[in-house]
Amino acid sequence: MQLRAHKTLDEVVRCCRAKLVAFLAAGSGDLAAAEDALSEAFASALVAWPQEGCPTNPEAWLLTVARRKLIDAVRRQHEVPSSEELEQLAGAITADAENGFPDQRLALLFACAHPAIDPVVRAPLMLQAVLGLDATQIANAFLVSPAARTQRLVRAKTKIRDARIPVRVPDRSELPERLDAVLNAIYACYAEGWSEAAGADSARVELVTEAIFMGKLLADLIPDEPEAWGLLALMLFAEARRPARRGAAGEFIPLMQQDCKLWDQQMIAEAEKALHRASSSGVIGRFQLEAAIQSAHTDGLQRRCVNWGAVVRLYDALVELTRSPVAEINRAMALAELEGPQAGLYALEWVKTDKRVNEYQPYWAVRANLLARTGKCDEARHAYEIAIGLESDPAVRTYLQQLCDELPE
Repeated sequence: MQLRAHKTLDEVVRCCRAKLVAFLAAGSGDLAAAEDALSEAFASALVAWPQEGCPTNPEAWLLTVARRKLIDAVRRQHEVPSSEELEQLAGAITADAENGFPDQRLALLFACAHPAIDPVVRAPLMLQAVLGLDATQIANAFLVSPAARTQRLVRAKTKIRDARIPVRVPDRSELPERLDAVLNAIYACYAEGWSEAAGADSARVELVTEAIFMGKLLADLIPDEPEAWGLLALMLFAEARRPARRGAAGEFIPLMQQDCKLWDQQMIAEAEKALHRASSSGVIGRFQLEAAIQSAHTDGLQRRCVNWGAVVRLYDALVELTRSPVAEINRAMALAELEGPQAGLYALEWVKTDKRVNEYQPYWAVRANLLARTGKCDEARHAYEIAIGLESDPAVRTYLQQLCDELPE
């Protein structure tokens, strides 16, 4: 019974933690207190479930206990809390154990994007509080160290509580100043899950499902916002290729060598439809451009004739719009396909002035590839060694090591 209880709790923590936190925070207005109350509820479950058996509805059980913890916390903070205050808190976060409870994650995403919160920390706050990423995953998503984010995240949660920032989807007039942060957070969540190509880490794969779900929810909420559809298209294009990203033995297979027959054609069609919906507005944005690049790759590889000129032009627009080092690295690789590796290396020279790329594996992998193609094998070997050291995926490390070993002496 104890093993079953622990397994059930692990599944709920992995799949439902973010939803539970969002619901509790929607009622209490205190994100940090909601996280603390839920942690205490998890601790209570570790004691109660092995003895009493797992509840029929584990989520509702945890929510009920966490709600009581929140009320206890209010009592501790105020020696004599008003009955009105307690009734309001209890009523706001009461859930029907039989019928479940609403999903407040999208509302909490917009709350975390409130203009009163430091813009630098909005997306990381959403990733941690709403979508469940830890400090290391957030650092990977934003090319920063985990320690650099901690204090700002704490301050942001305090801001939500002290400023009484409402946990709700804002009025349409408020959307423009919040939407970018929400889009970035959803995409960063997807990108972290997408990096688990083998599907061995169920928690990270779950991030993909969550991100696409939130993307569809957002597009339905604001159907006239082209970037919401662009983001959805981008995630669907990338996810459609997941079956071809690993071989039978789990080996890494780069995009240009994938078997297109393994791609999910239904998902590709859904992505093309979302991209068309986005482009019909006549307003260009980052996610539309990235989705268009994915569309060009997908269509070109299936026809065995990628239009590299079009891809480079799309990257030109993306770099101009975002000034992103990641976009510049990818542009350099596309330019090498169009004009040769020397042109790609020249483009990379503009990127290396950004110190963040020193710890970014794709930069070194692309640099190594282009150096090898120009015959600079010693420099290529050095770049491959750095890329291998920065890569956490064993399959990708093996692939990079093979490329390094194939370089002539």
